[in-house]
Amino acid sequence: MAGFMGALVVLCLVVVATVPAFGKDYTVGDSQGWTSGVDYSTWASGKVFKVGDSLLFTYSGLHSAEEVSKSDYDSCSTSNALQTHTDGNTKISLTAPGSRFFICGTAGHCASGMKLAVTVAKASSASPPTGSSPTTPTPSGGSSTSPPSTPNSPSPPGPAGGKSAAGFSGFRGGDAVVLGGLIGLGLVVMG
Repeated sequence: MAGFMGALVVLCLVVVATVPAFGKDYTVGDSQGWTSGVDYSTWASGKVFKVGDSLLFTYSGLHSAEEVSKSDYDSCSTSNALQTHTDGNTKISLTAPGSRFFICGTAGHCASGMKLAVTVAKASSASPPTGSSPTTPTPSGGSSTSPPSTPNSPSPPGPAGGKSAAGFSGFRGGDAVVLGGLIGLGLVVMG
């Protein structure tokens, strides 16, 4: 009986510890991906990005996904890019609350609208941030909405230099529950 109780405690601890791992993966641009001709402000509107979520940029060799500062986002400059990705399948983990800014580094693409700004809320937040979104000019002279900037700077690149790496980045909450169950079962059998 003591072995069963120990296994149950371990299983409960694993389940509780993995709650933040239930982030959502967002494919930027949905089925169109990261490409020219998509309105990314519209794509992002209505979505609540939270700590633990991920952005997946899928794109051809003609494009790149570059994380930049707010001022470089506004000016479409990649000269001070925080992270540069060219692998065609880039997964960005949203690890901290605040604003994140992404542009395509190919000449003219950002100015044509291939740019994305997201505001990341705390994982426990159940509603989108409040307040109105500022407008930014579009190449046609109109305006489009983009999330407000916050004093938080984007998260620095991870241990792989900003590149997607195998390992825990792909480890989701469901996997942890299964692993916890197997560990608990093993303890019951052995105990």
